[in-house]
Amino acid sequence: MLSKKTKYGIKALTFLARQNSRKPVSIATISKSETISVKFLETILLTLKKNGILGSKKGMGGGYYLLKEPKDVPMTTVMRVLEGPIAMVPCVSLNYYEKCNDCPDEDKCAVHRLMIQIRDNSLKVFRNTTLEDLTN
Repeated sequence: MLSKKTKYGIKALTFLARQNSRKPVSIATISKSETISVKFLETILLTLKKNGILGSKKGMGGGYYLLKEPKDVPMTTVMRVLEGPIAMVPCVSLNYYEKCNDCPDEDKCAVHRLMIQIRDNSLKVFRNTTLEDLTN
């Protein structure tokens, strides 16, 4: 299941992408528009900032803004920053691979084969979807 952190992060990013300018938007404005708690939103936006998706400005007229154009923000990046591995099990993860303790042979494992298909199809969707696509 998608975590609330990721769901709210996508909602906040989509809100920012819909703005006509790249001027900073306050956390309170995003929170109110997307019905996300300010405190939870702060941690999500900080994570996105630390990972180079958002920038911020302090003080009067401050807030968060996208560092790139929405068309240049693939959902693979957003998902990995907020959710972690895209694969449902570590033995099929491209970036976070770990062998399963209970599996003597991955090549013969039915779960492994199924999870590869799920991973590949999920990656296809995330790679072919940008933040801009979600604003339409």
